Amino acid sequence: MEKVPGSEKIFKADIVMLAMGFLGPEQYLLNDIEVEQDPRKNIATPQGNFRTTIPKVYAAGDCRRGQSLVVHAISEGRQAARQIDNDLMKCSSLAGPGGVIPFVTQLTVDSVAA
Repeated sequence: MEKVPGSEKIFKADIVMLAMGFLGPEQYLLNDIEVEQDPRKNIATPQGNFRTTIPKVYAAGDCRRGQSLVVHAISEGRQAARQIDNDLMKCSSLAGPGGVIPFVTQLTVDSVAA
């Protein structure tokens, strides 16, 4: 890629995410937010987990695992969504790995009192 003079545009946005394909995560952004990185300069997360070293910040797909197929990114995005849902709600009915929807029991005031 190279810059094209005069092609700059300004868009008002709260957040911008670019899917550039096989370029890796933007190092200046990762350095600015001081998120832990693995030896390959991807965002580090524990095995089987999508939480980063920054509270309430999650990573999935290429920025976490490195260059891979889009189906892996989609799968990781769904798994990260499930983990975020579980962290916020203390349970999740979102599909897990492989699209399996697990049986979910949610505690209610009545069940806790019993």
